[in-house]
Amino acid sequence: MRILISGVCGFVGSTLARALMLEEPGAKLHGFDSFVRPGSESNRAELGRLGVRLFHADMRVASDVDSLPPCDWVIDAAANPSVLAGVDGRSSSRQVLEHNLGGTVNLLEYCKQHRAGLILLSTSRVYSIAPLAALPLTVADGAFRPSNEAANGAPGRGLPKGLTAEGIAETFPTEAPISLYGATKLASEALALEYGEAFGIPVFVNRCGVLAGAGQFGRADQGIFASWLNRWLRRQPLAYLGFGGQGHQVRDCLHPRDLVPLMRMQMEATRTAVGDRIINASGGADSAISLRQLSEWCAKRWDERPVASDPATRPFDLPWVVLDSSKAARLWDWRPRTPVSAILEEIAAHAEAHPEWLELSNPRP
Repeated sequence: MRILISGVCGFVGSTLARALMLEEPGAKLHGFDSFVRPGSESNRAELGRLGVRLFHADMRVASDVDSLPPCDWVIDAAANPSVLAGVDGRSSSRQVLEHNLGGTVNLLEYCKQHRAGLILLSTSRVYSIAPLAALPLTVADGAFRPSNEAANGAPGRGLPKGLTAEGIAETFPTEAPISLYGATKLASEALALEYGEAFGIPVFVNRCGVLAGAGQFGRADQGIFASWLNRWLRRQPLAYLGFGGQGHQVRDCLHPRDLVPLMRMQMEATRTAVGDRIINASGGADSAISLRQLSEWCAKRWDERPVASDPATRPFDLPWVVLDSSKAARLWDWRPRTPVSAILEEIAAHAEAHPEWLELSNPRP
């Protein structure tokens, strides 16, 4: 089997490549990257040594993608991952659309040409901001959690549609606003499924929570867990932003290598209903942790340190996002293998071994 990974020298792409080389020893693994992200070059030599065939290509450029060798499956692990992309002044809205949506179109055309299947890594941020922001929340053990009241505060009405005891299910609303980033990923999902139906190519969409692990770049927009631990260890400024400035906001997390068993089953599937091609793949409630709880973990791992407080909430921020992966468990018998404690310990050990990581991830202009 020939597998092509986009964004192969990013954290997610490189982690998947390493795991696939271990679990699919007979596979021929190809990958491409534009190498423009800080730190991406650090993965290039290692992947080459492992036998990954690497190509320099920008997925926004159709001729770059067209020049890649034919493969049987494409794993799309490339994206501008920031929910503030296009509105924070660091990148333009056009750049976000060209990368996250235009790049997907180019990959779909590649898949059509070579009859290749596509596994699209999507995001929890395709779910609607308004009902998530309006969730009634309580605080327990330093973390938000949904109460059983309806969004308007009236008792007895239960949780909103698509919200289960385990988290946000695939049936949760996806209407705008969901941010430019979320909109490009949602549009990419729809196009991928349409290409699959129109041209008879297998397509799967895996909506992920926060992906985290060792080697993730120390930038908040590329992974709050790695950024927070690296900044804590190096005594860089940290702040609880929004929602009262207490650090109660919660995210779930997943190690990317835990996606590999799921993707292997998807690649081997012969027939899958269209409605079953979109699933949540996340660490779920068992991996959910707040920033305050993350700080407590850091304090026990290293030492105490102050964290600033800024109660002003930024656009598109949400207090609680935890995905329900019950559908993945039911359809694929898939569950994450790496607990949050192991993920944090892995990030911490990497941070200790690489004192230059923050500078590598955030080079000065």
